[in-house]
Amino acid sequence: MKTFPRSDRVGGHIQKVLSDLLQKDIKDPRLEMVTITDVKLSNDLRKARIYFTTAAPKNMERAMKGFKSAHGYVRRVLAHNLGLRYMPDIEFLYDESFDYASRIDKLLRSTKTDNEKDNKPPEK
Repeated sequence: MKTFPRSDRVGGHIQKVLSDLLQKDIKDPRLEMVTITDVKLSNDLRKARIYFTTAAPKNMERAMKGFKSAHGYVRRVLAHNLGLRYMPDIEFLYDESFDYASRIDKLLRSTKTDNEKDNKPPEK
């Protein structure tokens, strides 16, 4: 059985706590429809990069401002729930992988429709 590094386990716990916090406690309208996609911790558990995505990519700047505003509160709640000796420095980053995947999907669909036009059987 493969064991997971402690940083991965703590990152998963941070993701769960933060997701619950966004869903239940934070009432900032800038953070509505925000999803925590991943948490990457350094091996020494001192730095945490929290990746998020929004329902619309244009709301990314608003969400960043919302996280900046709620930074102290989020840090305090995480410190209470984690029970670590040191609370990691947290940094919020927009997860561009979903936008990239959407762009690739759109390109694949467009090539599919182009190929369908080229491969039509001759009309009688």
